[in-house]
Formats: sequence, structure tokens, C-alpha cells
Amino acid sequence: MAEKVLSIRAFLIHLTHYDPVWYVNKGRERPFDLEVASEIVDAMAETDMNMLIIDAADGVKYKSHPELARRYSLPMSHLRRLVQRARKNGIEIVPKLNFAQSGRHHHNEWFRPYNRLFDNAEYWRLGFELVDELIAECQPERFFHIGMDEDHDRSHRQFAGAICTLAAGLKERGLRAVMWKDSPIIGGAWECHGEKSRAAEKTTPKDVVQVPWGYREASPARVQYLRRKGFEVWGATGGRPELVREWRSAVLRHGGTGILLTAWRPCRPRNRKGMVNQIRTYGPLCKEG
Repeated sequence: MAEKVLSIRAFLIHLTHYDPVWYVNKGRERPFDLEVASEIVDAMAETDMNMLIIDAADGVKYKSHPELARRYSLPMSHLRRLVQRARKNGIEIVPKLNFAQSGRHHHNEWFRPYNRLFDNAEYWRLGFELVDELIAECQPERFFHIGMDEDHDRSHRQFAGAICTLAAGLKERGLRAVMWKDSPIIGGAWECHGEKSRAAEKTTPKDVVQVPWGYREASPARVQYLRRKGFEVWGATGGRPELVREWRSAVLRHGGTGILLTAWRPCRPRNRKGMVNQIRTYGPLCKEG
């Protein structure tokens, strides 16, 4: 019998981010605001959301690689305080680093200049050094989010291989990989991402959590397909209340376990009201429909 309540009700917060829109403003970017982030955590607790995914990228300074620090990078202690605030509220922590390769979407440019190594042995050695530092700081209970959306530069084979490398490395560290799932994309200019994502399912380990996303419509057919293939599935969305309900219904109907909300905007005072209100509005919908 399918569960009536999703066990995972998550929110993704960005200490910083890389996408075509955000990238244009990188030269003017300011550090994330810990006070705003703490209010977001408190709002999550108020609405019974139970998982905080933290997109760290280069928003913090890494002791293992100080050369990755940017003008907006904060000391790791800020991340530590955010993690402590979440745990105090009974919220599970999932660190995130996006390892997608795309000169078009910039998702992996937080790792520059090492992103140019393109999946060679040094690339993965350096990448896992940063993974290990985030694990040490965040002490995640079960999961690590590896991104992998809109990977424009890898071939199908390279993309599938990168997923397996990340999943294996995290398994050695006692964690499961979580990845974005572009598979709902069919048609249009970005079909290459959906096609690549679907092809990778043949070799992706079954313990890698699949997170199909949709900010215009839900994809119950993809949830059903992935569940039949044996994957754990969370749906990712935001925006309209009815869309959150549709994703929640689709995930529950087909035996998925979670829903992931986010706001693709900086964690800054000007966005405080909108982000907190989003959680207070949509958080209850993740649980109660």
C-alpha cells in the first residue's frame, strides 16, 4: 500500500549557484546571509519540512582548496552554524555540489579551473577532496546531492560513467547519491539532456535517488517508470500551489518517497520575505496535499 505522507519533505537552499542567469551577476554577487538562511530553517520546522539540501559550491572557503575562494565566499563556520540550526530543529542535512559539465549552463564552474580537467583521475581526486570536506562539516545522515542536471558537454557514455564514479565514491563514504533527473524533457532545444538522462538509467546504480523536476507541469509517467525500474524517486518543483499538489500526488501514487522545493534566487535580505512565504505556503502542501 502506498504511503499517504511523503517521508521526505525537502528544501534546497543556495549558498551560491551557477546557471546562465545567475552567472551574469557573479561579478556583483554578495555572500549569502546567514540570518536569512536561519529564518528559512525555522520556517521549515514550523511547516514540518524535514530535509535541508545545501548547495555549497564556492559559497564557502574550503580549507583543502583555498584557491577556490571567491569575493563572496564565507568562512566554513557559517555553513557549520546553518547545519547546527537545522539539526536543532530536527532537520536532516544533505550537502550538494553540482558535477554537471556544461559551458552553456555553467553548473560546474564553481570548480574552475579544475572543471577543465574533464573527468580525468585528477578531476575526481580533487572533487572528492571537496566532497570529503563538506561531509566532515555537514555530517550528512544518508545522502549527498551531486547535481548532474543539464549536462551539455559529456557524451552519453561519459555522463553515465560520471554518475557511476560519484555514486561509488559516495557509497564508500557511507552515503547515497541524489541526482537531478532531466528525463521528463522531451522535445525542444534541451531534448539532448532528457535523452542523455534516460540513457544513463541503464547503468545507474539503483541506490542513486532520482529527482525528476518540473516547474511547469508534473511528470507522473516518469515517476512511475523510474519506480518500476527500482529507483527511489523524489519530485522537484515550486511556483504554483496546484503544481506542488500535482507532484505530491504523482510521487505518492507511484510509491515515491519525497518532494523537493527550492527558490532559484540568492539567500539575501531582499529575498527574505518571498523565500520564507514560499515555505510557509508550500511546505504544508508537501505533507497534506
